[in-house]
Amino acid sequence: MSNQVVSGMYGATPALTGSLTFNSNTQGYDAGIQSGKYSTYLKLFSGELFKAYQNKTIAKDLCTRRTLKSGKSMQFIFTGVLDAYYHTPGKAILGESTEASGTANQLDVAEKTIIMDDLLIASTFVDDLDEILAHYDLRGEIARKLGYSLANAYDKKIFRAAAIASQQGRAVSGQFAGARIEIGNANIQGAAGHAQKMVDAFFAAATRFDETNVPAEGRVAILPPASYYDLITKVDAALINRDVVGSSLQNGDGLVSIAGIKILRSNNLPTGTSASTHTDGENNDYSFAANQNLQGIIMHKDSVGVVEAIGPSVQTTSGDVSIMYQGDLVVGRLAMGASHLNCAGAVAIHAGGDSSGASTDLTATTVGTETAGVVLTV
Repeated sequence: MSNQVVSGMYGATPALTGSLTFNSNTQGYDAGIQSGKYSTYLKLFSGELFKAYQNKTIAKDLCTRRTLKSGKSMQFIFTGVLDAYYHTPGKAILGESTEASGTANQLDVAEKTIIMDDLLIASTFVDDLDEILAHYDLRGEIARKLGYSLANAYDKKIFRAAAIASQQGRAVSGQFAGARIEIGNANIQGAAGHAQKMVDAFFAAATRFDETNVPAEGRVAILPPASYYDLITKVDAALINRDVVGSSLQNGDGLVSIAGIKILRSNNLPTGTSASTHTDGENNDYSFAANQNLQGIIMHKDSVGVVEAIGPSVQTTSGDVSIMYQGDLVVGRLAMGASHLNCAGAVAIHAGGDSSGASTDLTATTVGTETAGVVLTV
């Protein structure tokens, strides 16, 4: 750059010599897209801001939530059943299970403790100069992204807990186990018979819920988008409750319920066939056996419990800290823990893929003992 003096309203500016080098943006840019710090700031006819589209988070209202005001965990109580019997006139009532026996008719009670996981955070730094020169709401966009990342983490924990619940036995006598429904590896997502087998699985799940006294209200299915739209396009309309038609149906709003089970879609279901491993900071057990090509989850809100101290929220620095660093730290945070509760309200749909091989179908188990997760086939 040649030597020059720039005059302005405040007088002469000292001569600038040599070349100018700008530091990289605080946020960082991908190589080959921007060439310098100011390349994305306001220009005449500037380009549109391309945002990362967000996954819709849905799990918060699909489970039993409790808020922790103090302490690190919360206990949930399970109770069994009591027998009724005919009374013999004149005989003392001593809490017997039957009139003829001397066994006390005691109520089985079990406890489930859900522990708070460590604080989950996402953060970034917003430079003041970046914010002044940017031609879009930089801080608001960052806050939304942090909130979305934590909400997705929330959904993933809930759905993982529901998948675990489907593999658990009953907690106390008189309760029921979770259940897995095997549609067969030949009917895995993308196969020709997948949609019809999924419908069959819905009716099998509704039957299981009715037989295990799971309330009809609050039953919901979470499906990956591919399965959701497969049901819309390939299944007889008589089997699916569709309240809208035409453009609304084609927009994906027309698939309401099957067998009285409300249907939602999400990208946050557990995927793959490998077992989950424990992650540092998780104080609840989110690991479970190989998830056997999970195709969807059908659950009641009582099947998963959540303790929550801090919901997905965003904090920013201010005052002296902002002056010291000429910018603000933006932090998203979440403090919660999740685990299974009433496992009878959890049914997972699988297409084979147990630990012995991805194409191996699950073997049906005898219903009745309820000591472990039940496997049903359709």
